[in-house]
Amino acid sequence: MSKWIRKGDKVVVTAGNDKGKIGSVIGRSAERVLIQGVNIRKKHMKAQNKAAGSQIIEVERPIHISNVSVCDENGKSVKLKVKLNEDGSRDLVYKKDGSLTVYRNIVKHG
Repeated sequence: MSKWIRKGDKVVVTAGNDKGKIGSVIGRSAERVLIQGVNIRKKHMKAQNKAAGSQIIEVERPIHISNVSVCDENGKSVKLKVKLNEDGSRDLVYKKDGSLTVYRNIVKHG
C-alpha cells in the first residue's frame, strides 16, 4: 500500500535499524520517504565563516517506502483499502473492530 503514503501521514517503520518507530512523513520521492525522527544521521558541517566554527548536526535521511506502513492513532499498522461512495468520491478505509474506519478522502488531481 505504499502508493497511498503521502506527506503528513503517520507511519510505522517495519524493517531496519529503526523498526517499530513511529513518525509523520515530512517528504516523499518516488521510492523513498523522509520521516520525522527516524533514520537520524550525523553530518559534519564545515565552517561557513571564521566567526562561526564547524559543527556536527543531526539530520533525517530518507528510507525506502517498502520499509514503512501506514498506522492508526494507536501506532498499529493498518492495511488500507479503497471504498467507493454513492456520490462517486473515494475514501481510504481500514478495518477496526470489525467495522470500516475512514483514514482519508482521495482527491483526484488533474
